Amino acid sequence: MRCVVTGGAGFIGSHLTELLLAEGHDVTVIDNLSTGRRANIAVFESQPGLRLHVADIADAGALDGLFDGVDWVFHLAALADIVPSIQRPVDYHRANVDGTVAVLEAARAAGVKRLVYAASSSCYGIPDAYPTPETAPARPMYPYALTKYVGEQYVMHWCRLYQLPCLSLRLFNVYGPRSRTSGTYGAVFGVFLAQLLAGKPLTVVGDGTQTRDFTFVTDVARAFLMAARSDRVGEVYNIGTGNPVSVNRLIDLLKAPEVVHIPKRPGEPDCTHADSARARRDFGWSPQVPVEEGVARLLAEIDYWREAPVWTVDKVADATRDWFKHLGR
Repeated sequence: MRCVVTGGAGFIGSHLTELLLAEGHDVTVIDNLSTGRRANIAVFESQPGLRLHVADIADAGALDGLFDGVDWVFHLAALADIVPSIQRPVDYHRANVDGTVAVLEAARAAGVKRLVYAASSSCYGIPDAYPTPETAPARPMYPYALTKYVGEQYVMHWCRLYQLPCLSLRLFNVYGPRSRTSGTYGAVFGVFLAQLLAGKPLTVVGDGTQTRDFTFVTDVARAFLMAARSDRVGEVYNIGTGNPVSVNRLIDLLKAPEVVHIPKRPGEPDCTHADSARARRDFGWSPQVPVEEGVARLLAEIDYWREAPVWTVDKVADATRDWFKHLGR
């Protein structure tokens, strides 16, 4: 197949690109490299089936001609993280909503056969039910979650109205190699690995008993490929292991010598727990990498995080000030 991966130089996108190439597909990566890194695709960038276009999907005309003759579009380009979305909601709307509409229109004009959207389980907010099914109410708590959910609504609308064959995957707590090392305070693994390398205490939110449905990035890449190969249209799927792990368990697996506890953050669920039965049923996806193996893989490549920011208690407090200000009411 001829494929487009928006955000293909990013964390998840680079793993998906690598998988598609390994399966023999041609891949055009579209990435503005604002958070993606060319280094993420350097190992396979020389393969004849790969093309990189450095462009911002929300710029007028940026996608002209790039979707011609394309079979599958995987739309992963987005701005992520909670705090900057609170501080810069318009930027997030432009990237995650306007950018998604631009991708949809380019795909529609080119007559692509399949579009798979990277949605976020953050749309559930603090759910009523665990494991959380796709039918749970959407309760986005901050602009990142909202814009990803609105983007999903556009995807489903273009599917219904224009018969553009689309699917949406709501991803749960993705982790693994190539996750972002720079920028704002973000995902727990990146924070912890940089702290480990620097010999600093790991900053544990609350008492560490909160659980997350950590899903290894190669499993997520497989989910995109399997979704594209399926015959399903107009569906939303949770992609998570269904086996939440506590932060304290992560501490044990990382063999952290020291931790320090920081205040629990408002608007965060105590648990994320995916009900992924629909993905198992409709296209046969199931996770293959248990968290013990995933953490071992991260530790084997820990040098990747050597230049990542090292977060201290004071730095975390400063970085999350707006989080507490706006969500702690």
